[in-house]
Amino acid sequence: MSATSFDTARFRETLGHFATGVTVVTATEEGEPVGFTCQSFSSLSLDPPMVALAPGKNSTSWPRIAEAGSFCVNVLSSTQEALARDFAVTGRDKFVGVGWEPGGNGAPRLQGALAWIECELLLAHDAGDHEIVFGEVRDMGVNPGSPLLYYRGGFGRFTVE
Repeated sequence: MSATSFDTARFRETLGHFATGVTVVTATEEGEPVGFTCQSFSSLSLDPPMVALAPGKNSTSWPRIAEAGSFCVNVLSSTQEALARDFAVTGRDKFVGVGWEPGGNGAPRLQGALAWIECELLLAHDAGDHEIVFGEVRDMGVNPGSPLLYYRGGFGRFTVE
């Protein structure tokens, strides 16, 4: 199929039927916190422990996080939709009014996150309009709550009974 005949709207609609969790990837670069919302995140390997994420090439935050060399993936809870929306916006200080503490690698751990995973950047590989990033897990933790989900262009919740 040629690029000119490919239906990108149908592709986006089809893949939108795959529910994902929502994360905010953070780092500290030159003493300043930086982060972005990312739903393209997954576990990758148990031995060694690794995760993968796919930031868009148009991200202004990702190059700063890559430069830092380490990052924290904050898995958002069902109460953090506003935070997900705020970190998806370009061109403003996303950390104003956000509770966080520096993790062991200096990357911000967001208050109220369902889980956090601190990583060292291993590899970033070109992948079309995104990059595929591999991080080696150095530390992690969990908190009580339910996950924030993204499905068909909107946010939702999943409650475990």
